[in-house]
Formats: sequence, C-alpha cells, structure tokens
Amino acid sequence: LHLGKTMKEDLTVVVKYIKQLYPPEFHVFSTYAELYHSYFASQAKKNAESHLEDKDIYLLLSWVHNFYPKYMRKDHALAEELEKVQLGSLLPSSLSKELEKKYLDSEEATIKSSLSKCLDKEIQRWKEDKEPEKLNGHFQSELLAIFVIQSMYSGQKRAKDISAAVGQELAGRLWRELPAFLRSYKDAFEDFKEKSKKHRYYKPILIANINNCWNFR
Repeated sequence: LHLGKTMKEDLTVVVKYIKQLYPPEFHVFSTYAELYHSYFASQAKKNAESHLEDKDIYLLLSWVHNFYPKYMRKDHALAEELEKVQLGSLLPSSLSKELEKKYLDSEEATIKSSLSKCLDKEIQRWKEDKEPEKLNGHFQSELLAIFVIQSMYSGQKRAKDISAAVGQELAGRLWRELPAFLRSYKDAFEDFKEKSKKHRYYKPILIANINNCWNFR
C-alpha cells in the first residue's frame, strides 16, 4: 500500500510539475514510470516467490489484476501519460498463474470443508429431541441451504473481485462440488429416513428437509 501510494503521488508530481521543465526528448515521465514500475514489480515478484499465507496470495493477486491496473494506472491524473508507456504486469504470467492456482485450490478446499462441517451439524440436529423451526407456518431446515448458497456466492464474489477469469474458474469448480455435496446430503437424509422412524419429530424433520429442495433449486 505504501509503495503504491508513493508511486501514484510521485508520478502525479512528475506529470504536473516536473515533465514540462525538460525537453520532450528526455521522456521524463516515462523514465520515472518505468523505474517505479520496475521496482514495484521486483518487490511483487520477491513476495510471490516467498512463502505466502492464503490471505497474502489473495492480496497480491488483487494488486496484480485489480488495484494496480485499474486504480493506479487508470487514475485521471496519470492515465493519459501511462497509456504511452508499456509497463506490463506486476508479475510474469507464469508466476501469476501459479499464484492463481494456489488461491483457487485453497478457496475450493476451504469452501468444501465448510460445507461438509455444516452438513455434519445439520445431521446432528436431526438426532436431537427438538422440533425443527417454522417459517411462515411451515417446517424449515433453512440454515443448511442458506449457508451453502451464501458460501458459494461469497466465494465466487471474492474470486471475481480479483479478476473475471479467476471468478469464472472458481465458479466452475464450485458448481462441480455442489452435486457432490447434494449427494452427500441426500444419502444422509435417506439414512435418517430409514433408521429414525421412531424419532419423536420424525415427520416434521422430513417435511423441513423436503422444503429445503426449493431453496437449493
């Protein structure tokens, strides 16, 4: 953040006050821009090649795909001059792709794990001596559907905030996970139907889960 702010502020000073003090053939702005970009890119590459936590990978990718090209290089005071300078990306394509894969693998695994834990909690609730909650007079087991849908939506949104391509890739991965989750849910529910017919709230639990189908659709 400090480096990005410094680069943006300094280049703004160059374009407003310093550039006109030199002859055009000195290419003062492009010289400053290229040097700043080179240093910024070297720091990004150094970070990318070190051991990064998931949140750091997300932040670095956000800089590469989002903050740097959209908010710094498109700044109204700098955009016209920066368009004349071929600065390129903050990271080499191969390194950026490697980080994207790490991020996508981690995000997919995290969401998959949280869905599994949520289903385990739901199954545990079926075993409790407790009637399901009602919504508008109907038995519901909405917590499961809401959690699953929100987890997938928020995961896709986070990825899309990095770039449209990363968001699309994660969306594809999660939509392959959803049928697997629903099969696990169906298997657990069928097992409950078969083995828990003497449960005090057997029928309300069945109704609550059947009502879940609409939300998942």
